[in-house]
Amino acid sequence: MSTISKPIAAGMVAGLLLVSTTSSFGIVRRHDVSDEHYRVSARDLPALANLPYEGHGALIAPTWVVTAAHAVSYMQSHPEDWFVTIDGKRRAVARIIVYPDYAAAASAWDEMFKPLFSKQNPFDAAAWQKRYEVAMSNMHDIALLQLAAPVTDVKPMPYYTGSAEAGRIAEIFGAGATGTDLTGAPDDAPHRGPLRRAENRIVSAHGPWLRYVFDCSNSALPLEGVIAGGDSGGPALINVNGQWTLAGVTHGLDGTLQDDLAVRAGTFKQGVCGQTFASTRISYFAGWIANTIRSAP
Repeated sequence: MSTISKPIAAGMVAGLLLVSTTSSFGIVRRHDVSDEHYRVSARDLPALANLPYEGHGALIAPTWVVTAAHAVSYMQSHPEDWFVTIDGKRRAVARIIVYPDYAAAASAWDEMFKPLFSKQNPFDAAAWQKRYEVAMSNMHDIALLQLAAPVTDVKPMPYYTGSAEAGRIAEIFGAGATGTDLTGAPDDAPHRGPLRRAENRIVSAHGPWLRYVFDCSNSALPLEGVIAGGDSGGPALINVNGQWTLAGVTHGLDGTLQDDLAVRAGTFKQGVCGQTFASTRISYFAGWIANTIRSAP
């Protein structure tokens, strides 16, 4: 692992710190489907923005990229890396605009997770899980990057402003770590590699979150998959009237009580059957996105 990526990777903390200010995620696939079926060319999604070293975003206007707030924490403290790569070209970033209450929520989140990983006893997992669910509902994991110059050679991606995401099949993209539903994603897997696409059905669209579950049953989608290390802020697309439209940006694992106990026991694996994952719900933030773009200098 390079020294550049250490601040990002450190936040993963055994794979459960799903929205840590420094964590990020990638694609885990079905074990019974060849990896080649998940791989796609970057040309298939030209509006995908690669953040420096790991993480993604999506071009939604000529000078605007939307991503996850936790995915830009490294950039915020390293002005020399204020750039994204879109369609193979480096584009300078002029401003990083994180959702107003994110910093305070993220700080409280990190404090909340300390007892989970401290191994101190007694530990009331059920009570901790309730705290987690409240914190999750208050977390607004989204940021906008204003580019220094308009992108004129790539068409921006439309984004969804409705409320009918639940039940739809989403396509998720990532070039980060990979694994299968049997192995999960290894902690030491590279966080920038081939681009992959997976499918998942959105089971919940409520408040700031879209949620989906890694289904390994007979009803699993042909390219069923979830996220793993290296793809925070990547797009989740839904088909709206024949057009692939941005509905979410990658957040991370939505941990359960069972996940908490596995972390405490040292047996946790991220990206195995039955786990729930969350993406920041673009429609919930559509007003903020529009107002920020409209009022920008």
